[in-house]
Amino acid sequence: MGITRHDNGRVSGVVSVMKAGETPPPGQDPASLLKQEGASMPGTDLSTRDCDGHVIVVLSGELDMLDAALVTDGLMAAMAREPQVIVDLAGLEFIDCSGITVLARGRKLARDAGGELRLAAPRPQVLRVLTVTGLTGVIPVHASVAEAAAMAALSLQARATGPAPRPRHPAPAGATSR
Repeated sequence: MGITRHDNGRVSGVVSVMKAGETPPPGQDPASLLKQEGASMPGTDLSTRDCDGHVIVVLSGELDMLDAALVTDGLMAAMAREPQVIVDLAGLEFIDCSGITVLARGRKLARDAGGELRLAAPRPQVLRVLTVTGLTGVIPVHASVAEAAAMAALSLQARATGPAPRPRHPAPAGATSR
């Protein structure tokens, strides 16, 4: 397999064809090689910022198996700073099963650290995948980052004050205690 990067940024080369079920040798995945060579390929951009007791992780582009490990590392780094994490999906155009796994793993890590992972502002095509896979029943999904932050604040406040006391009901008239 030979991949060449030209001065104009174009990448060309010969890629061998594999049989169904065959996996490429380590370091020989054509898509990974193109990415290493600097080819313009869809991928995931990740940035973070701290905001009022939680970390906002902004994902944009396409979250698939090529970037799943990097995004997992990014979520872990964010949770090391603060276990209350909001993942802003407004710029995410595509997500596959690897991306779903990353988000599910992120939720578990946040919970294990005493926090919560919330999703915000997914595009319709991303929301459809989240819904079809059942992730919307497990991870809170909000229409915006602001809504997710408000709900996170309410959740933190509820945890800090503890459960509301149960009202005591007077015994019915005529009842006697033993």
